[in-house]
Amino acid sequence: MSSEPKTEKKEEEKIGVYICYCGGNISDHVDVEAVRDRAEKIPGVAVARTNMFMCSDPGQEMIMEDLKNGIVDRVVVASCAPSLHEMTFRNAISRAGANPYIYEHANIREQVSWVHHGENATDKATVLVSAATAKAGHLKPLEPIRVDAVPHATVIGGGIAGLRAAIDLADRGIRVILIEKSPFLGGQLALLDKIAPTRDTAADLISNLSGRVLNDASITVHTCAAVEKFEGYVGNFKLGIKKQPPESAAYQEKLKQFNTSDMKPFEFIPFAGVYTGSIPEATKEFIIDTGVIVLATGIKSYTPRQGEYGYGEFKEIVTLSDLIRNMSKNKTGGNLLEINGRKIKSMAMIHCVGSRQIPGIHPEDASGHLNEYCSRTCCSATLNASNIIRDTYPETRVFEFYRDIRTYGRGQEELYDQASGNGVVFIRFEAQEAPEVSKNGYSDEFPLLIKAKDMLTFGEEIEVPADLVVLATGVEPNNVSEIVDMMKLPVGADRFLLEVHPKLRPVELPVSGIFLAGTCQAPMDIGEACNGAAAAAVKAAALLTRGYVELDPFVAEVDIQKCKGTGACVEACLSEGALGLVEMQIDGQKVHRAQVTPAFCTGCGACVAVCPENAIDVNGWTLKQYEAMVDAIVSEEVAA
Repeated sequence: MSSEPKTEKKEEEKIGVYICYCGGNISDHVDVEAVRDRAEKIPGVAVARTNMFMCSDPGQEMIMEDLKNGIVDRVVVASCAPSLHEMTFRNAISRAGANPYIYEHANIREQVSWVHHGENATDKATVLVSAATAKAGHLKPLEPIRVDAVPHATVIGGGIAGLRAAIDLADRGIRVILIEKSPFLGGQLALLDKIAPTRDTAADLISNLSGRVLNDASITVHTCAAVEKFEGYVGNFKLGIKKQPPESAAYQEKLKQFNTSDMKPFEFIPFAGVYTGSIPEATKEFIIDTGVIVLATGIKSYTPRQGEYGYGEFKEIVTLSDLIRNMSKNKTGGNLLEINGRKIKSMAMIHCVGSRQIPGIHPEDASGHLNEYCSRTCCSATLNASNIIRDTYPETRVFEFYRDIRTYGRGQEELYDQASGNGVVFIRFEAQEAPEVSKNGYSDEFPLLIKAKDMLTFGEEIEVPADLVVLATGVEPNNVSEIVDMMKLPVGADRFLLEVHPKLRPVELPVSGIFLAGTCQAPMDIGEACNGAAAAAVKAAALLTRGYVELDPFVAEVDIQKCKGTGACVEACLSEGALGLVEMQIDGQKVHRAQVTPAFCTGCGACVAVCPENAIDVNGWTLKQYEAMVDAIVSEEVAA
């Protein structure tokens, strides 16, 4: 532990200030050139420059050239939120051969241009740039904290994304444990039959990937298992795992459909998944030491409310999943589709059930949520089912009631064209005037009647008699609240896990070493889920292959000469294991002094606030740096 002052200001400061127009996001409300002119006059500023997009390659090159040429030795960037581009600029500074921690950021988009206008916006931007520059004058080069990494990955979830991630990690020489809560592998994909738009079978896709996982010696699969405990940090996580017989009614019901004693290990069970051959008879708990975690916790189908479009009130109303399962079981010949012994002459498919819900129009669920997002895959799945029916049972008429058709993937728009050519009748409705499903009082031939205003015919009211109504239900994220609470993960308003940035860091979470794979972060089709899983595997492997990980050095540091060992900092510490009192020899005497374990420290500063001797500080955010920022803000306010 060094006793030297932590934030000595350089005698000759050479601070570079780089201000972004952000393509108008900032410059529409902030006079960027005026901010630059004012920044040039701040003591210690060697150069102030602007760029339309500072995060672009030309913007980064501008900063790098000034560093290489010795024009600047500290960098201030004034642009959008640091959470978006902090790593971008640190990496640029590193490529210029400088220390990446000589950089400070001023957020003049979210904190200025998005909330202020006119002269006030320009003035506030100037204040933030002045404060950042004052802090930059006290910055010192820091070195990242290096810790050994366990060359092991844990994948949570045995659906298509989890299987893909496990395979890709194992192919890179990393040992993997895959945790799946059910007795089967395959997830939601196992509940399908033929996949849109290729009509490949779900059984083939799952069997292929599951076979590769189960036959790979470097992958260990634990089914009927869940994460119960979590601790540690990137490279050195500890997971407490509990394996137990399936308890949920859904799994018990699924198991009842099969004689588990007759099921062969690695066998695909329709609408269940690949059976791994291991259902524990008793509860077992164990600990996993792992370097990274990939979350592939997946989705579930939306369950319509009682009475929603008549669901639960008429036996002739089913979900799309029910239809797919029944069609798979009832492959009878003839020109009419047959479901549960009933010949279907006319059927209606209703889109967006449980998706794109609108406040004030759709009721909230029991927990107060609305699914305002599009589930993305429902349209293609519904069109695929309609085409199969029309191709196989040409005398069964199909009507599709929809708000919008969203067939966004490769080869999926053709499903729409094919359905039109197959004689599927499309009826478009508005959200506030959804179709009404009721008992057919006109005819005994068709038990149900669907009424809707067709926007394709300028609001004409249409009545369609049907003997089967299919609800194309959307998807919802699986409930992973326990994992979210344990790992302190961010969740979006839609209840899906929230990545750091959808473009710059699309599979990363703020908790370093934990990655997202597949539909736990948003509705996706199979290709997207597999691509996301592959990206997560690459990111995870990149962390582990060096044998160590580097952590940001923004952690507490103790000045041993000032510390008196009061223990106030230890009591205030919010991160278990980050701070403790240790015995040491000073001037020939045994004393207790505070000591930081950097890998556990989050840099929260709680310890700094309570130390009576001012003997502890947080690297990168020292008290002197804060004081300099406050002084700069006050000076700007007085000048104004």
